[in-house]
Amino acid sequence: MDKYYLAVDIGASSGRHMLASMKDGKMQLEEVYRFPNGMDNKNGTLCWDAERLFNEIKTGLKKCKELGKIPATMGIDTWGVDYVLLDEDDRILGETVGYRDSRTNGMDEKVYEKISLEDLYARTGIQKQLFNTVYQLMAVKETHPEYLEQAKAILMLPDYFHFLLTGVKKNEYTEATTGQLISTKTNDWDYELIDLLGYNREMFQPVSMPGTVVGNFTKEIQEEVGFDCTVVLPATHDTGSAVLAVPTNDDNAVYISSGTWSLMGIERKEADCSVESMRANFTNEGGYDHRFRFIKNIMGLWMIQSVKKEFTEDLSFAEICDMASKETITSIVDCNDDCFLAPESMIRAVQDFCRNSGQQVPETVGEISSVIYNSLAKCYADTVDEIEAITGNKYDTIYVVGGGSNAEYLNQLTAKYTGRRVSAGPSEATAIGNIMVQMLHDGVFKDLPEARTCVRDSFDVKMY
Repeated sequence: MDKYYLAVDIGASSGRHMLASMKDGKMQLEEVYRFPNGMDNKNGTLCWDAERLFNEIKTGLKKCKELGKIPATMGIDTWGVDYVLLDEDDRILGETVGYRDSRTNGMDEKVYEKISLEDLYARTGIQKQLFNTVYQLMAVKETHPEYLEQAKAILMLPDYFHFLLTGVKKNEYTEATTGQLISTKTNDWDYELIDLLGYNREMFQPVSMPGTVVGNFTKEIQEEVGFDCTVVLPATHDTGSAVLAVPTNDDNAVYISSGTWSLMGIERKEADCSVESMRANFTNEGGYDHRFRFIKNIMGLWMIQSVKKEFTEDLSFAEICDMASKETITSIVDCNDDCFLAPESMIRAVQDFCRNSGQQVPETVGEISSVIYNSLAKCYADTVDEIEAITGNKYDTIYVVGGGSNAEYLNQLTAKYTGRRVSAGPSEATAIGNIMVQMLHDGVFKDLPEARTCVRDSFDVKMY
């Protein structure tokens, strides 16, 4: 009998259930269920529908049962920073607000009344992004202080889904670090910082590392989905999982986890909380085995996903790539400009940026897409130069993993702009990394290098 491991990988635009098993020393992956995701506009506030997402998780579990492929263990990963507050009856307080909502506008100033940006970075190593949990909680404190007072637990979204499955509350480390409230010294909540900001310290559970067992399904879940399963914490932050699946054991590798966001950086044993690192806007997110992901968040394929929705024709990403590759327009936009975070029209935002900076304004589908792809590649080139300047190391290969590794034109541009080899794949890196932790926990691999070697041997990687 094959032994199965299940990754539920939920991204900002879709979620998937991926089953894995080992055959002849190679990992085999099978998608058993996929569902759409996105933020809903609830009376002017951008929210996640946590209830619907949990129903989708259960639907995918029932699918495993139908197929007769029942996983021994499972784990859920999602994007970072977003959370729920639970009251004493484990009900959600308020809405499950998404990170693109504007409620955090001005909340940085409120936080800096208590602690300077420099000190916040020195303690947490996390880059300033206005949607970080530290600013989201300040927004709650300003508008609904009663929620913070009533809260008995704060759970990041994957922690919340694990709780609904098992009845056990655990805060997983990699996801928790994205919120800018974890100390790089202790790898636990920075309670001094939490007190300083006036957040309720009682609601923060101790932090657990990837590979920790959460528990088994509750009786109700077992009855509903038709089987029992052990829930094991993966790196619940999707980038934390994706980075695990970078197919090299070179500790010095530069990677891009390419999806809605492009997360570009290296793995380090120590966090770099220097002013230089802060000014370059690098972040030190938690990784597997107490590693740090020293990365920069780049706007990523969100820009292409957004313009795709606006184009009058229903085009595939491959068709958009092909049209872009035929253009000669040279205009470049700054992908990290806030104007691209949540514009009403991404096409207009790109055109306005070009117009305001005195460059040719893209008009056609091909031109608009070409500007975005070239701008992303230029941003990657600038970022690898910054990494080299900060670390003093030289890098000859960039490893692109995640859905964006399929974007052939973007990979070619990345090789061109950076002047480095590009290794593209595996595309399902997040699910693979999620499963690697489950397999490491189960003794399938003796250590991370062995697991990464297996990934390299099991999945297609293309060189540019």
